[in-house]
Amino acid sequence: MEEHDVDGVTVRVFGAAKTVADCFKFRNKIGTDVAVEALRAYRRAHPKRLDAVWRSAQVDRVTHVIRPYLEALG
Repeated sequence: MEEHDVDGVTVRVFGAAKTVADCFKFRNKIGTDVAVEALRAYRRAHPKRLDAVWRSAQVDRVTHVIRPYLEALG
């Protein structure tokens, strides 16, 4: 979780890796295609930090779901 100061108010925001893991957690509501696209966008922006996505997937308990996608991108 990151904290940002917006007009004197501290706002707490989840990082991009957590957001990707959450997309896979809620894939039945938002669609698998959205989750995969989020993973691709994350990889384009942070090519060396896929381990952060894996740690967030462990927290969200979706490692079995995200593993094939990470291996395909690997």
